[in-house]
Amino acid sequence: MCFYQGTPNEQLHIHSAECRYSCDIHKGEHPHSCEVCNKSFSKKSSLIRHQRLHNGERTYSCKVCNKSLSDQSHLLRPKRMHSGEHCYVCNVCNKAFIDKCGLIKHECILSGEHPCVCDVCNKACSQKSSLIKHKRVHSGKRPYSCEVCNKAFSKKRSLIKHQRIHSGECPYICEVCNKALNNKRSMIQHQRVHSGERPYSCGVCNKAFSRQSSLIQHQRIHSGERPYSCEVCNKAFSRQSSLIQHKRIHSGERPYSCEVCNIAFSQQGSLIQHQRIHSGERPYACDLCNKAFIRQIDLKRHQRIHGDGGPYACDLCNKAFRRQSNLIRHQLTHSGKRPYTCEVCNKVFHCQSYLINHKRIHSGECPYACVVCHLSFNQEINLIIHQQRMHSVVCLYN
Repeated sequence: MCFYQGTPNEQLHIHSAECRYSCDIHKGEHPHSCEVCNKSFSKKSSLIRHQRLHNGERTYSCKVCNKSLSDQSHLLRPKRMHSGEHCYVCNVCNKAFIDKCGLIKHECILSGEHPCVCDVCNKACSQKSSLIKHKRVHSGKRPYSCEVCNKAFSKKRSLIKHQRIHSGECPYICEVCNKALNNKRSMIQHQRVHSGERPYSCGVCNKAFSRQSSLIQHQRIHSGERPYSCEVCNKAFSRQSSLIQHKRIHSGERPYSCEVCNIAFSQQGSLIQHQRIHSGERPYACDLCNKAFIRQIDLKRHQRIHGDGGPYACDLCNKAFRRQSNLIRHQLTHSGKRPYTCEVCNKVFHCQSYLINHKRIHSGECPYACVVCHLSFNQEINLIIHQQRMHSVVCLYN
């Protein structure tokens, strides 16, 4: 006798063992597909949640920091961060975590267990999701695309960080100066300005840096590496920014324009120096005679009149220098030695910079261009003389 209080049809299905409803998850079926990226899901709710990535909808917000999120379950993490709640505790070291994912990763580190291995490079990962992300390095797959500029990314969090460029969102605020930044890594680097921390040190000269990228660029001074090469003239540079500036010589691009006289420049630094002509600002002053200059290079040239006043003194004329290399170069003027020889015409020079300027006669290289008439010169001093005589540009060396 059946005691189930349901309709006769329902009782019949129970006794007949008929299964009218099947689970799509275990069958592997994904009947719900996204119209934008064709990604499919087993649940309609998962599809709705996914579509918020494309439409930018963020219906859930944290009451403490007002951070907006697309999924209600994601609210648990910021709530626990503000409350200090750590629900998941490691049985080995009692370290507590905000979410279960953090605990699982931690336990894998302690046990040394890496169940997921890449079949291309044999790299071991503690989670399957980490392995999937890693494999995109080999496949080049970038499934996350920005709707504004179509730039594609291999990781979802990289897309989220990128989208802040368009939205202007800066969720990370410095507690010292209130400067707002759009990603956590930039904030960590910025905070080193206040703390003075320089964790990256050069193994050759022990010079320390606050950023790893700055250390990498510095190490190229010792190695001589120049990975960025111009496609037009094959000139190589140690920094990508230097290559971008150099390419403007070939393209003629001058994106920086003076608001007073409309003269355009290829480099922002050149525009800043030029604007001092109008403002009268001379930030570089001589310690000995207080004469001020617009550019630092002008001050250094002026200081040659006094000598550098450093610990390295010439035995013949008592002229003193701050650097030993400057003293050695100066002593060549007394000895008459000219160790730098041109390979083309065998002309000799006592200073390497003079040889570099001379070689431009043979190569035809003219890196100094007049901002008024665009005439090019192989030496900076020739450009300055031209601008004074032809365009009455204020002399920077007075």
